[in-house]
Amino acid sequence: MYEPIRTKSVHSMAEPEYPHRSRGEELDIQLAGHLAALLAVTDELRALSADAGTGTAAGADAKPDLDRAADRISEQVARLRRGLRPVRSTATGQSGEAGGARGEALHRRAHALAGRALVVAASRADTAAAILAAERMDAHAAALAIPSPALAATP
Repeated sequence: MYEPIRTKSVHSMAEPEYPHRSRGEELDIQLAGHLAALLAVTDELRALSADAGTGTAAGADAKPDLDRAADRISEQVARLRRGLRPVRSTATGQSGEAGGARGEALHRRAHALAGRALVVAASRADTAAAILAAERMDAHAAALAIPSPALAATP
């Protein structure tokens, strides 16, 4: 009696033409981005401490810590990117008064990036990345003389 419909209805859902990523994949990409940015700032701090720390005990102590931190961050980024190693910075530092102000600004930036990475890692339930981000937050807070919330809560 009626002729069958030969075309799709305008009310039917269109098929997506591109693949979608899962929430977990999106969080991995976001976490890798935050950690890669933290790695770039850490590399800048390493270069700054190498230039400013020649001959001082504080600079000599900070360099190995920043080297280990950079290596650990690099490992986490590679894990999240499924083996793709991050690009490492070869920044040169600035010594003198400008280096001190620049160092403080870099520590503030690193502290903020580590905080963002910690939030995403906690959301993803990525324990290794969360621990690393928390350790980096503590290290940069100590460099800036910011009191730690964990230490303030203890009597």
